[in-house]
Amino acid sequence: MTSAMYSHSVPVLKQMLTALKTILGQAAAHASEKSIEPDALLQARLFPDMFPLLKQVQIAADFSRGITARLAGVEVPSFEGQEKTFADLDALLTQTLAFLDSVKADQFEGKESSEIVLRPGTPKEKKLSGQTYLANYGLPQFFFHVTTAYDILRHNGVAIGKRDYMGAY
Repeated sequence: MTSAMYSHSVPVLKQMLTALKTILGQAAAHASEKSIEPDALLQARLFPDMFPLLKQVQIAADFSRGITARLAGVEVPSFEGQEKTFADLDALLTQTLAFLDSVKADQFEGKESSEIVLRPGTPKEKKLSGQTYLANYGLPQFFFHVTTAYDILRHNGVAIGKRDYMGAY
């Protein structure tokens, strides 16, 4: 039997990242077809105090790797965050999906009660059980950034809808 911690994380993260990858491809095509400078979309924000599309995608990828690594008990892979183009974001998501594919369900066994420490050694240090980390912190953060990326593109005229957001399931 597959761990519920695995079932409620990795397959969900993969579904949404794959959908995000597809949506970004649609956005790149939209920019090309409409003669829109790609940076107009990549730097678009929903509001001035929010991160642009580029950063939303980077953070979603970071959260997916962090969630997976912490619950699997492996080192969190870090990427430089130097992406500047749609092709760069596609490569980031490809690498992130490859990492998610590298973990095994049995690495998540018994992680519901394991202690996850966020921002260790800082004034913002927070200790959560694996279950609380996944359900109340990791997944909500991940979905916020995926949804915001979708919203930025939709707001800027990319013809995407709920089916695109959801991807294949």
